[in-house]
Amino acid sequence: MLNRVVLIGRLTKDPELRYTPNGVAVTNFTLAVERNFKNAQGEKETDFFTCVVYKQLAELCANYLAKGKLASVDGRIQIRTYNDKDGQKHWVTEIIGENVQFLSPKDSGDGSTESPSPSGKGSFGHEVNLDDDIPF
Repeated sequence: MLNRVVLIGRLTKDPELRYTPNGVAVTNFTLAVERNFKNAQGEKETDFFTCVVYKQLAELCANYLAKGKLASVDGRIQIRTYNDKDGQKHWVTEIIGENVQFLSPKDSGDGSTESPSPSGKGSFGHEVNLDDDIPF
């Protein structure tokens, strides 16, 4: 069986970093990904994916990603459920990021940006792979 997803898109807002009671870093962000085709009105549509990353990768994403930045997320789809205060059951679909690449140029502070290298990662890119002991 296989559960794999690769997305490239832009963050819709700054990532949110928090820590579990056990001290594990968790960062959430939403990635906007344009579809490759236009709708009947000739406009491109966009899908919005909630991404969750853990541990060191969570801290890196919180520090180096921001609203509007381009990023690649490689991971898996996870569906979870919860009951709200009224007992209503809700389903949540998330992308659990296992590898994130920062694709936007780094702002050097003087208004200029660095150009990405041919690999697309540039000197600012940082790739982190996680092992399988992600807390749930």
